Amino acid sequence: MNYRELNREKRETPFLRSIVYWAADLAAVAVLAVFVVLFFCDRVTVTGHSMEPVLEADDVVLVNRVEYHFRDPERFDIIVFARENSGAVKTYVKRIIGLPGETVQIVDGTVYIDGTPLAEEAFAYVTLSGLAEDPVVLGEDEYFVLGDNRDSSEDSRFVGIGNVKRSQIIGRVWFRISPFENLGSIR
Repeated sequence: MNYRELNREKRETPFLRSIVYWAADLAAVAVLAVFVVLFFCDRVTVTGHSMEPVLEADDVVLVNRVEYHFRDPERFDIIVFARENSGAVKTYVKRIIGLPGETVQIVDGTVYIDGTPLAEEAFAYVTLSGLAEDPVVLGEDEYFVLGDNRDSSEDSRFVGIGNVKRSQIIGRVWFRISPFENLGSIR
């Protein structure tokens, strides 16, 4: 091997090595991402229009199943919960409005928490009061949930859903994976 061939081989080796290292890093990140999604998340398809405009019908979202083992659900979290309905378990996607121990009431379209109007105006107006026409006192493990599209939502205002127990909560919606043009975190 002459000097030129040896010199060219030395120049190519670092470049090829960097490509191999980059590919190995990319593969490790992909494997880690798949592991996290499979073991710590659920994939849920949103049905209906009750969470518009934040979530549309047929959006596919990831649900963090682990987070609520370390902290309590908070007001305005978007959650997935399960409810048995006619022998079948159905999942729902809704926003937490009332927390354990609070009293929720809807009067003239305004949501009241412990007698005080809900601070977030975007979530405060409701046209139909349902069960919350009278004060709804939440137990120590109960949450009051509403859909963002109040006029098209089956939620805690109705007997079919009612208050959601902590044990029924699967997790918090945190990321939309489909449709691809709306890919991103959910607030």
